[in-house]
Amino acid sequence: MNSQFFDVNLIMALLGGKVSTAINHKLEENFQKNDIALSPDFWLVMLYLREKDGVTQNYLCLITYKDKAWMNRTVGKMEKKGLITRHKGEDDQREKRVFLSEQGKEIAEKAYQVANRTLMESLRGLSIREIKICQEVLRKVFENAAG
Repeated sequence: MNSQFFDVNLIMALLGGKVSTAINHKLEENFQKNDIALSPDFWLVMLYLREKDGVTQNYLCLITYKDKAWMNRTVGKMEKKGLITRHKGEDDQREKRVFLSEQGKEIAEKAYQVANRTLMESLRGLSIREIKICQEVLRKVFENAAG
């Protein structure tokens, strides 16, 4: 494969996290405009819990690619704000299962709408075909890097 066909600056921006950082900044800005007191980190956890409530903290670490210390701090802060609750596992008392609180569920629904709009703003000007190609390319890059 010949590197003359690569946009090295774009590849390095992706590797350096510039794209995700820019989207996170826009997301945080849009949350603030809509009076939603969430950080992108809180939203990341809430997004997964919105889809599958009651998972373990270890599972959240795996799907978010965050370490246990980060997850414990983040979930602890979220619990103090009343967004989530933690309960010991039924089978293993050492594991902690994480659930959205009622307040967390309400905020997650509002945040989901804002996050969706933010994503659409970020994808503005791209055709469905381009988005599908981009998804497939990023999926393959991720699989290659992770596997």
